[in-house]
Amino acid sequence: MDGKCLTLYAVTDRSWLRAGESLSEPVEELLKAGVTCVQLREKHAEEELLLAEARALKKLCAEYQVPLILNDRPDLVKEAGADGVHVGLSDMGIEKAREMLGDGYLIGGSAHNVQEALAAQKAGADYIGCGAVFGSSTKTDVTVLSYEELKAICQAVDIPVVAIGGIHQGNVQKLAGSGIDGIAVIRALFAREDKAAAARELLALVEQL
Repeated sequence: MDGKCLTLYAVTDRSWLRAGESLSEPVEELLKAGVTCVQLREKHAEEELLLAEARALKKLCAEYQVPLILNDRPDLVKEAGADGVHVGLSDMGIEKAREMLGDGYLIGGSAHNVQEALAAQKAGADYIGCGAVFGSSTKTDVTVLSYEELKAICQAVDIPVVAIGGIHQGNVQKLAGSGIDGIAVIRALFAREDKAAAARELLALVEQL
């Protein structure tokens, strides 16, 4: 796959929605500002809500020619009309997801070291999400991935690598020279009052890496 679509990868978090605001509203702001990929992450949503959200976001993402990825639910990708799925190490495996979806869909995998990254690539992942590069405010059970390990992962695999975990406008340049294709961000986009400005700022910084 073309790593350019992973340059600024927005991972949704409805906890930052304003009263009465739908998830589509901030996502459209971010798409207008140049976000290159959107992942719908709803860990505790019921299937009906997840499908409704996915279909609404897919319609928006299609307008901006940006892929929509579902988190952890390869079983719903086709029904939702999404472009792919991201599966973590503890979620349904990459091989099983590929078996379910076939070759026409994007599959991302998570990795925290070179061994896991190579295993994800071998299993058929199109890209790898690596972290947490600066810790994480959304996950409490993660360890910090060192710059050296991130760089080693980028050198070891032939597929695009996205850094994730605590990335914001003030630290993203610390990833310069690591070899990543992009960054995945939650809080630094969805928690900001002016989401479009946040996205433009991050994009400008990532393009300098």
